[in-house]
Amino acid sequence: MDLDAYVSERRGEWNRLDALTNRRKLSAAEADELVLLYQRAATHLSVVRSHSPDPILLASLSQLVIAARSAVTGGRRFSWRPMARFFTTTLPLELYRSRRWWLTVMALDVLVAGVLMAYFAAHPEIIETFIPASAVEQYAGEDFVNYYSEYQAQNFAANVWTHNAMIAGQCLASGVLIVPVLWILAQNTFDLGLTGALMMNAGKGGTFFAYILPHGFLELTAIFVAAGVGLRIGWAWIAPGPHRTRGRALAERARAGMLVALGLVAMLLVSGILEAYVTPSGWPDPVRLGIGFAVWLAFLGYALGVGGAAHRRGESSELAPEHTVASVPMA
Repeated sequence: MDLDAYVSERRGEWNRLDALTNRRKLSAAEADELVLLYQRAATHLSVVRSHSPDPILLASLSQLVIAARSAVTGGRRFSWRPMARFFTTTLPLELYRSRRWWLTVMALDVLVAGVLMAYFAAHPEIIETFIPASAVEQYAGEDFVNYYSEYQAQNFAANVWTHNAMIAGQCLASGVLIVPVLWILAQNTFDLGLTGALMMNAGKGGTFFAYILPHGFLELTAIFVAAGVGLRIGWAWIAPGPHRTRGRALAERARAGMLVALGLVAMLLVSGILEAYVTPSGWPDPVRLGIGFAVWLAFLGYALGVGGAAHRRGESSELAPEHTVASVPMA
């Protein structure tokens, strides 16, 4: 076969195929012509590949066939719509569906932390078993406040973001076993109660809350959400409900947990920025507390308001359809 003649004879078809491939809109006749020319060019490529050692010709014809295939099959283009739907519907819907779990975790954890704080404050000897008396004054007077400005703000934000994301990830990943989630919550609650009591006994209770709450409103809520969703996943295989196997129930709850995990990444990023830039800013306490409280209220409005509206519209999160679990009062 005379390859040069073969290529020369079909060059016109390839040029026409290239022109049709690059058009944004085609008529019905042009669309039919595009399909026909694509099929023929694919055959030509096979023939040329078996007879020609010319890499430039092969690369050019291969590129043309790939582009034509994309035009024929309607290759996907990047769109912001799936991302917009995730943040406006999918994520708040899953937060709303799991609200009884993480709101219950939040209420119980805050209550227990308050009780521990009051108990430790009334029994300072317990504090001394964990923190030497010689270190209490240094910690309460300088170290606690200096912790928030020890590093450059951007580095500190990245550090607390990744640290808290790891804790949240552990809660979600170990939720199926339940006990690890409870252990993580217990550690967090104990540390909070102990630190608060230490600061109050040192006469720094106001400083403690002024530095914890601006970012703590959102940061702790993110951990509570992760723990609540993790426990919800674990409960799915304990009590899957009627008409569902344990495997199916666990898979559905785990898919919902993955959606929430993506949202927690953004949530913890915001709390990390608050902790790095707002908490140590030196602004008046009411301003810093007001910012943290406003961001926290915005999250609750997003999760309960936007999510509730999506739930009432009968929206679906697509990856994790909602099923009622009659035997579980919190599901």
